[in-house]
Amino acid sequence: MHGSADKDERHSTPQTDRRSKLMPRVMGSLAIVGMMIGLMIGRLTTPDPSALQQIEVTDGTLVAWFNNEPKLHGEIVDGSVALLFQAEGRPQKGQLKLNGKDVNWRVRSSDEGLLLTLVAARPLRGEWTGSEVDDRWRLEVRLQEQ
Repeated sequence: MHGSADKDERHSTPQTDRRSKLMPRVMGSLAIVGMMIGLMIGRLTTPDPSALQQIEVTDGTLVAWFNNEPKLHGEIVDGSVALLFQAEGRPQKGQLKLNGKDVNWRVRSSDEGLLLTLVAARPLRGEWTGSEVDDRWRLEVRLQEQ
């Protein structure tokens, strides 16, 4: 063995790779570009999170307006009405009249979203219905005394 020449390919020097080193780079670049395009498309197609836009109060009724339909869980707990929305919004509070008597309402943030509570000096019952009006979601809460 007088060197490492490739005369009959029986020496200890590895054979030179005649394949292009460009192919792995091209495949890696395509994978990265594909992933970025997929992330952009996913970002564009996800719906906007639900947000509380405003609250209107009438006699015995509270109307909450959202930009789209939120997930809702409602309960009547010890004579008070509690509604939990999976939505964003700012804390608010106020009063409404039910048969000439005051009912206090309050919106506050919780771990699961927004919590709307309606409390009065006497036990309350509530019924709520939602509908889409002018590309917004309208939730109407009607209160009654027990």
